[in-house]
Amino acid sequence: ISRPAISEQRLNMTDHGKVRYELKTPYRDGTTHVFFDPLDFIGKLAALIPPPRLNLTRFFGVFAPNSNLRAQVTASQRGKNSPKLNNKENRQSDKPYHARSMSWAQRLKRVFNIDMTECEKCQQHNVTIIACIIEPAIIHKILSYLDKQGSPITGNNTRAPPVVALENRVMFDDFTIQRDFDFGA
Repeated sequence: ISRPAISEQRLNMTDHGKVRYELKTPYRDGTTHVFFDPLDFIGKLAALIPPPRLNLTRFFGVFAPNSNLRAQVTASQRGKNSPKLNNKENRQSDKPYHARSMSWAQRLKRVFNIDMTECEKCQQHNVTIIACIIEPAIIHKILSYLDKQGSPITGNNTRAPPVVALENRVMFDDFTIQRDFDFGA
């Protein structure tokens, strides 16, 4: 998806144990290769790794999240001095602005153009999301039942995958499944 930080084709080790990197275009002084000690090279590469759990795109100036001018220069008009906030009658001045994030159904619609609220049979927007099922055993039971009924959801050529010793496996032991999830759709 993304380009690597360096080209492996231009990277090699010298006979003296140094890391040699060939530059794509020479410097003004004519330098075509850069030499590093292996530890220094790893340090330079480690500096390119972004910090965990932070956005890779950061905004500064008027596009910064806390900028007073953000609402005036963005299409969504979200920010500190948002006109949407000024129009609300029950606005409390001590509460900071907090934009409501999109639900997962809205994100599916925006990114993949999949509308979860549209019925497959009647093409109307009358579907209400009532649950999110993530346990493989339950998903298998539902798909098996729909296969037996000849449902248009599973189709005739798509069958539920066979369950291989699901009873003996521990599923999702590294996090807690949230039962009262609000879909916001």
